[in-house]
Order: sequence, then C-alpha cells, then structure tokens
Amino acid sequence: MTGDTAGAPAIGYLGPAGTFTEEALRALHGEDVAAWPAPTVPAALDGVREGRLDAAVVPLENSVEGSVPATLDELVHGEPLQIRREAHVRVGFALLAREELPLDRVRTVATHPHAAAQTRRWLQEHLPQAQVVAEASTARAAELVAEGRHDAAVAAPRAAAHYGLVSLADGIADRPGAVTRFVEVARPGPPPPPTGADTTSLVVFIRRNRPGALLEVLEQFAVRGIDLSRLESRPTGEALGRYCFTVDAVGHVAEPRMGEALAGLWRTSAGVRFLGSYPRADRTVAQVPEEAGAAAYQAAQAWVESLRRDGGRSAP
Repeated sequence: MTGDTAGAPAIGYLGPAGTFTEEALRALHGEDVAAWPAPTVPAALDGVREGRLDAAVVPLENSVEGSVPATLDELVHGEPLQIRREAHVRVGFALLAREELPLDRVRTVATHPHAAAQTRRWLQEHLPQAQVVAEASTARAAELVAEGRHDAAVAAPRAAAHYGLVSLADGIADRPGAVTRFVEVARPGPPPPPTGADTTSLVVFIRRNRPGALLEVLEQFAVRGIDLSRLESRPTGEALGRYCFTVDAVGHVAEPRMGEALAGLWRTSAGVRFLGSYPRADRTVAQVPEEAGAAAYQAAQAWVESLRRDGGRSAP
C-alpha cells in the first residue's frame, strides 16, 4: 500500500505507480486512499475476490481501441464482481527516456498494446528503426526504461517525474483527445441508489447461436424505451461460435422498466450476469419516454390488477 492512509479503504489498481489507472483512482478517491498497484488486471480483481482489497480500479474501454479484453474476460468468466462507479480519463502520451538522445538512437520502445495502437502512426514516422515491445502497462514500460532495459517508453507524461525520466516528445497520440473509461469493481452487494444518470452493465448468455438470437436480446430493451451505450459479443470459451453479449444499458435496476427488461432476459436467455448499476461518469441524465416512465408502469400494473379483480370495471 502507498501513503499514510491508516484506516482508509484498500483499493487496487493496474500498476505500477504512474499509470492512467492510478490517475482514475485519484479522480475517484483523491489521495486519502490505501492504493495497491497490481501487476495485472486479474491480480487486482482477485485481490477483491479474496477480500484483501475493498475494491479495484481497472480499465474497461478506450474511445479509440475499444474494450480491454483482460477486464471484460474477468468480469464475464471470473467469480462474480460488480461495478459500483466509473471514471473517464483523457489519455495523452509522451516518449520517455533516461536522458536526452536523438530519436534515431532509439532501438526499443516499450509500452502497453493499447498505447502502441494509439501512437502507431507517430512511431512509424519518427521511429521506423525501433522495435515496439509490449508490456503490462505504460507505467511498467517507463519503469523498465529507468532500469535500462529499454531505450524509451510510450507512457503518461506523469510517469516521467515518478521514474526520473525525460521527455523526448510530447503529445504523440495519433488521435488527440482519446478517453479511457475506468471502472471501480467490488464484491457483489446492493447497488448505489439511482441518480437519473446511471448505467446498468450485464452479460447475457444466449441459449444457442441461431438467427434472431441477438434480436431477442435487443427487443427486451427496445420495447421498454431503454437505450444501449455499448453492446459487444465475447466468446464463451466453450466452443468455436459460442458467444455471449456484454451490454451497457442506460438506466438503473431500481427502475421498473429496467427490472422488467432484466426479468425478460432471465426468462429467455441461458443466463444473465448482473455487473452493476452505477452513476455515469459524464452525469448525462437519461431521457425516458413518457410511456416507459415509472408512472406509466404503475398505471399499467393497476390496470392489470383491475382486470384480475373485477374484469376492469374499477380500472383507473
């Protein structure tokens, strides 16, 4: 653990220190937290499952490169965990080295695969002679440069001060303004209360791969006025061609429309894993159609009850 944080919650994150994940953790908790830099995403999440950590902050998706497979696979297949909040971090990269040197002397560049993909064109143009080496995180790449094991690293600018490095070039992303979404994950429990600007994350396992299987999943949300902000298929690992769907739906499990959609998915699919209902980082309030609001559901339920009671003579 890091810092003088006696009594503070123990939160893991994808380390080492200086990663964008640490920046997300600080955005969520500030400095008053006992932070543990995990070597990998599975290590951080296993710390939560085993009770050594109260929670862990891990990357989930990037606006350029898409989802982070290590995190998704853990949430889909590992012992159940739940997302309780999220943070968005604007990602910028610098080329870091132990000392000033010409770019044509850089032979090896270490970085995380997502960072390599987001700086591919810059590296090809300015360092065509360099070998790009994949590491577990951008901060780990910077750490290895400080140890003399690589010539340079593509990492967060903040890693330079932490590891005593100098910047050979700043702002090297091919698409400036990329954002990475990080989630804080804890053991299953009651979700935080609804805010009106929430996301519900799920994994839906289809019964069998056949025409219309995805449509059946989508219909559960569409007919209830629920928008989806992310939908992705993932292999189940059981056999070639067997998939599940990871879903981010706009709304909270406490809302009648979301509860009804989850009930429909549970009835019609091979299984549903609830990954949490939690506040959106952008605080965007969901626009709920009048016919999908709580009042409409209450009125509809009252009407059905009147049918069962007296054939509808006392319908509201």
